[in-house]
Amino acid sequence: MGPDSVGYELTSRALVFGGDTLTATDIAVAAGRAEIGDPSLVAHLDRGLVEAALRRIADDVADVVERMRTSAEPLPVVAVGGGSVLLPDELAGAGEVRRPDHYAVANAIGAAIAQIGGEVDRVYAVEPGRRDAVVDAAKQEAVDRAVAAGASPSTVRIVDFDEVPIPYLPGNATRIRAKAVGELQLTDAKGR
Repeated sequence: MGPDSVGYELTSRALVFGGDTLTATDIAVAAGRAEIGDPSLVAHLDRGLVEAALRRIADDVADVVERMRTSAEPLPVVAVGGGSVLLPDELAGAGEVRRPDHYAVANAIGAAIAQIGGEVDRVYAVEPGRRDAVVDAAKQEAVDRAVAAGASPSTVRIVDFDEVPIPYLPGNATRIRAKAVGELQLTDAKGR
């Protein structure tokens, strides 16, 4: 269990869904902190294991909070998303854990308002006098990828660009990385 995730395969791999992989979701259900899947499929988990897993998760989060603190004062932690049920109401050395209204779905809100992106990261052979054309092509490919992922073409812009010559490779090799983002297109090409 952790720190790796089964990700999108949760509903087929987690024990509470009949899978064979112990996940943090299984721990949350076994501890009575979440109602998802079939709780009877984790009823056999050793109580000591469940408590140890919860302690480990809390300790890891407390460690991260400790590294971010700028003073010795307790720092309230705002917990959002599905995994927030795994945290206690207070973290050792950090302070109170706060959960705002609708905390369990906050990550869905973030996903809904996030911008759509496209990225290119490649080594190009840049012939003399062709740098601008190669850069423009890389940027356009990043824009095209953002649009293909669902961004509205009129809102897409380049937000990050790096160009690093690689002198030990032949042909004026240059690593170009371009990232484009835009707003989610809410209508299709016919305006629906």
